[in-house]
Amino acid sequence: MGTDLTTTNVFLGVMAAVSLLEAVAVLGVFAAAFMVFRRLMQVINAIEERQVAPAVTRVNAILDDVKGVTSTMKREADRVDRVVRTAADTLDRWRAGSTS
Repeated sequence: MGTDLTTTNVFLGVMAAVSLLEAVAVLGVFAAAFMVFRRLMQVINAIEERQVAPAVTRVNAILDDVKGVTSTMKREADRVDRVVRTAADTLDRWRAGSTS
Protein backbone atom coordinates (compact mmCIF):
# COMPACT_ATOMS: atom_id res chain seq x y z
CA MET A 1 0.00 0.00 0.00
CA GLY A 2 1.61 3.21 -1.15
CA THR A 3 1.27 6.44 0.81
CA ASP A 4 0.14 9.42 -1.21
CA LEU A 5 1.88 12.61 0.01
CA THR A 6 0.40 14.93 -2.59
CA THR A 7 -1.91 16.68 -0.14
CA THR A 8 0.92 17.08 2.38
CA ASN A 9 3.24 18.45 -0.29
CA VAL A 10 0.58 20.94 -1.43
CA PHE A 11 0.09 22.15 2.15
CA LEU A 12 3.89 22.46 2.60
CA GLY A 13 4.08 24.44 -0.65
CA VAL A 14 1.30 26.74 0.50
CA MET A 15 3.02 27.26 3.85
CA ALA A 16 6.32 28.07 2.10
CA ALA A 17 4.58 30.59 -0.17
CA VAL A 18 2.85 32.21 2.80
CA SER A 19 6.18 32.37 4.65
CA LEU A 20 7.75 34.14 1.68
CA LEU A 21 4.85 36.59 1.54
CA GLU A 22 5.24 37.27 5.26
CA ALA A 23 8.98 37.90 4.82
CA VAL A 24 8.27 40.33 1.97
CA ALA A 25 5.64 42.08 4.12
CA VAL A 26 8.07 42.41 7.05
CA LEU A 27 10.75 43.83 4.73
CA GLY A 28 8.15 46.27 3.37
CA VAL A 29 7.25 47.39 6.89
CA PHE A 30 10.93 47.91 7.73
CA ALA A 31 11.48 49.89 4.52
CA ALA A 32 8.43 52.06 5.22
CA ALA A 33 9.54 52.63 8.82
CA PHE A 34 13.01 53.65 7.60
CA MET A 35 11.52 56.10 5.11
CA VAL A 36 9.28 57.60 7.80
CA PHE A 37 12.28 57.87 10.14
CA ARG A 38 14.36 59.64 7.47
CA ARG A 39 11.56 62.08 6.70
CA LEU A 40 11.00 62.74 10.39
CA MET A 41 14.69 63.51 10.86
CA GLN A 42 14.55 65.95 7.93
CA VAL A 43 11.57 67.71 9.49
CA ILE A 44 13.29 67.88 12.90
CA ASN A 45 16.48 69.30 11.34
CA ALA A 46 14.46 71.90 9.44
CA ILE A 47 12.65 72.93 12.61
CA GLU A 48 15.98 73.17 14.42
CA GLU A 49 17.42 75.40 11.70
CA ARG A 50 14.38 77.69 11.60
CA GLN A 51 13.38 77.81 15.26
CA VAL A 52 16.02 76.52 17.67
CA ALA A 53 19.21 77.95 16.17
CA PRO A 54 18.00 81.59 16.15
CA ALA A 55 16.64 81.19 19.68
CA VAL A 56 19.97 79.81 20.87
CA THR A 57 21.75 82.75 19.26
CA ARG A 58 19.46 85.24 21.02
CA VAL A 59 19.82 83.47 24.37
CA ASN A 60 23.62 83.44 24.03
CA ALA A 61 23.58 87.18 23.27
CA ILE A 62 21.44 87.81 26.35
CA LEU A 63 23.76 85.68 28.49
CA ASP A 64 26.77 87.63 27.19
CA ASP A 65 25.02 90.88 28.16
CA VAL A 66 24.21 89.50 31.61
CA LYS A 67 27.83 88.41 32.01
CA GLY A 68 29.02 91.92 31.13
CA VAL A 69 26.58 93.58 33.53
CA THR A 70 27.51 91.13 36.30
CA SER A 71 31.23 91.75 35.90
CA THR A 72 30.67 95.52 35.88
CA MET A 73 28.53 95.31 39.02
CA LYS A 74 31.14 93.15 40.72
CA ARG A 75 33.91 95.64 39.92
CA GLU A 76 31.80 98.56 41.14
CA ALA A 77 30.82 96.70 44.31
CA ASP A 78 34.49 96.00 45.03
CA ARG A 79 35.31 99.67 44.43
CA VAL A 80 32.52 100.83 46.76
CA ASP A 81 33.69 98.31 49.37
CA ARG A 82 37.24 99.72 49.19
CA VAL A 83 35.93 103.29 49.52
CA VAL A 84 33.76 102.39 52.52
CA ARG A 85 36.63 100.53 54.22
CA THR A 86 38.98 103.45 53.60
CA ALA A 87 36.43 105.88 54.99
CA ALA A 88 35.84 103.66 58.03
CA ASP A 89 39.58 103.34 58.66
CA THR A 90 40.02 107.10 58.30
CA LEU A 91 37.12 107.73 60.67
CA ASP A 92 38.55 105.26 63.21
CA ARG A 93 41.96 106.95 63.04
CA TRP A 94 40.36 110.37 63.38
CA ARG A 95 38.40 109.24 66.46
CA ALA A 96 41.50 107.67 67.97
CA GLY A 97 43.47 110.86 67.36
CA SER A 98 40.83 113.17 68.85
CA THR A 99 40.38 111.11 72.05
CA SER A 100 44.07 110.90 72.90
